[in-house]
Amino acid sequence: MSNKGTVMAIDAMGGDWGPSVIVPGALRAARETGVGLRFVGRDSELRLELEQHSCQDLDVEVVHADEVAEAGEKSSHRMRKKRGTSIQVASHLIKDGRAQGLVSAGHTGPTLATTMLVLGRIKGIDRPGLATILPRENKPLLLVDVGANVDSKPRHLVQFAIMADTLARNVLKESSPKVGILNIGEEQGKGNAQVTEAYAMLKSTSLNFVGNMEGRDVFQSDIDIAVCDGFVGNIALKLSEGLGRAFGKMLKQELSRNRMSKLGALMARPALNRIGKRLDYEEYGGAPLLGLNGTVFVCHGSAGQTAICQAVKMAVEFTTTKANDAIRQTLEMHPELSRFHRFRHFISSGQKSGSYSEEGGSEEQQG
Repeated sequence: MSNKGTVMAIDAMGGDWGPSVIVPGALRAARETGVGLRFVGRDSELRLELEQHSCQDLDVEVVHADEVAEAGEKSSHRMRKKRGTSIQVASHLIKDGRAQGLVSAGHTGPTLATTMLVLGRIKGIDRPGLATILPRENKPLLLVDVGANVDSKPRHLVQFAIMADTLARNVLKESSPKVGILNIGEEQGKGNAQVTEAYAMLKSTSLNFVGNMEGRDVFQSDIDIAVCDGFVGNIALKLSEGLGRAFGKMLKQELSRNRMSKLGALMARPALNRIGKRLDYEEYGGAPLLGLNGTVFVCHGSAGQTAICQAVKMAVEFTTTKANDAIRQTLEMHPELSRFHRFRHFISSGQKSGSYSEEGGSEEQQG
């Protein structure tokens, strides 16, 4: 697969391991896709790491950045003052047209604050949503939001659904993704005010909305997209990751308990390896920040080389399929989907999808 001309900015100073993991992981993706790389970080550290790899045949450059954004630096005011961070320099590479996408394993807070400040949001999107892919028996589930917004309004959930629908169509190749709200019950009317109002909004859109889904449905339903606020989504994601690791450890303990168990494990090793690969979150790389004027993928802080490689490849796919353009086109075709300060009047007036009222007051008045 060739992607010559496409360039990814790599925030090489983020994550638990920094350049020692991020550089080789990104280089592997470049060899497999042909994408160009702009490693952003401390020049001396990056060049020292690159010397350990054969990459003369790749389109690779180092872009110097003095500082690294630390955890807790979430406010736009603080990020304006701290101008030399690797995530800030990488974001400007996109804004200046020197890169088409960005991959970072840095802290989510400053990454979100910086990319919003530098790149801005797609018109009609109030807040970017962080999406992730969860492995399942038959096909993966797209979960959004998983931590970018812990306090979301009903209209934000619908905007997450719109963007996730585009991602599922363009990257996961689902022709008509099924959308559900992660809730405490399947029946309409279940849940708090946030999800019940979002339910009514989603029901009036052109999305393939199928209703509520419970936590037990995450891994065994045929729903393609689960929508929730970042508080619920982050707990669901971390619980899934923790359960997967715990199950793996328990399985390993039982298979090594005695000689017969070890013999059975040896015979089942190919199948166990395949299961392990299907359950490995690193196979899906990073989580896209949907709703920005640019492609941004955020990796887990503990991401290894495989996760970095997969994140770069997914960012390339997201860019080449023009997923952001598809989001913009959806909002232009259905303006009522993004103008949710008017949406309550739209619903109460009983109008059909495709039209909306120009009345309804300001966003502050509508809450």
